[in-house]
Amino acid sequence: MTDKINIASKDGHNFGAYIAEPQEQTGQGLVILQEIFGVNTHIREVCDSYSSYGFTSLAPSLFDRTEKNVELNYLEKDIKKGRTLKSKIGWEKPLLDIQASIDFLRKRNCSKIGVLGYCWGGSLAFLSACRLSPDATIGYYGGQIIEFYSELPRCPTILHFGSEDTSIPISNVEKISNQHPQIGVYVYKGANHGFNCNKRSDFDSKSSKQALSRTLDHLREHLR
Repeated sequence: MTDKINIASKDGHNFGAYIAEPQEQTGQGLVILQEIFGVNTHIREVCDSYSSYGFTSLAPSLFDRTEKNVELNYLEKDIKKGRTLKSKIGWEKPLLDIQASIDFLRKRNCSKIGVLGYCWGGSLAFLSACRLSPDATIGYYGGQIIEFYSELPRCPTILHFGSEDTSIPISNVEKISNQHPQIGVYVYKGANHGFNCNKRSDFDSKSSKQALSRTLDHLREHLR
């Protein structure tokens, strides 16, 4: 079952979210964090997919703080707009909305909750591990993790990167890995930024399947 809902953050901000629930409740929740393209078709499909694995999956509309109902494609003009919206929001306010999403799922009888994010959401997933209260986190190609890499994740965390991602130097990936030997850092040979998104030209089916397998193993181990 899928639905569009509204959630309130502790600062009084109300934001929209997309939720996909499994046929049978497992008590496992997953907050799925958008790229700079909003909660678009791809992110909704990601939620639907994870709900089929038994996770109550919720994607908060993080851009609602500056503009409601943002759904962008992958053209240059959309990338530019997404970056502009992201820069207006900063880091602290999205974390309020992520925590509100975690709290919402806990009230929906999810006893264990993960946070999974892509690109901008991948960096926010890492920050969530360091500053919030999820039980597990996963970040895909979070280019700004390096800005916060000295912070310590407080829950089991894994990170996925593409070896050909020109926006994230391998030296940064190595720096993160060396700083945090306890977390899983995976680099996918030949994969570019956005390799998990089947709506983008950089989609890499092999790397996407590998990363999904590791992600599901991680969630099943730490959300049980």
